[in-house]
Order: sequence, then C-alpha cells, then structure tokens
Amino acid sequence: MDLSNIALQGLEDANVQLNSAASQIASYQSGSPAQAGLDVVDLSAAVVALLSAKSLYSANLATVKTADQVSQATLDVLA
Repeated sequence: MDLSNIALQGLEDANVQLNSAASQIASYQSGSPAQAGLDVVDLSAAVVALLSAKSLYSANLATVKTADQVSQATLDVLA
C-alpha cells in the first residue's frame, strides 16, 4: 500500500469535484421567465461541493506530508 499514490488519487478526485462545482457556478444566470423550462443550478449544493473539495485537498495533502515523513524516517533508520 503506497500512501502517496492513494493521496494523489484523492487530490485528483478533489480536483474533479472542484471543477464540476466551479462549472455549475459559472453557468449560473439569474432566473428569468424565459429560463423557466431550463435546469436551474443549485448554488447551495455547488458551494457545499466546493467546501467538500477544499476539505478533500487538505486531508490528502496531510496524507502526502505524512507519507513523506514516514519515508524519511524509514531512510533514517536504514542509514
């Protein structure tokens, strides 16, 4: 099990989530009667997705740092 690879995959997942939420927010236009038949972007859900992506980034970056520390400690023991 390679912690760095798992964390990097988590960072990729967070990036996908961030881009998706950003696209939803960017496509938002204030509602008008002409748009009554179109899908409306749920801004609250998009903001929750942005905050979730931020938390995913933080958690996975902490995992990368920890994996680096573990690797360094292992090299120190072997040296």
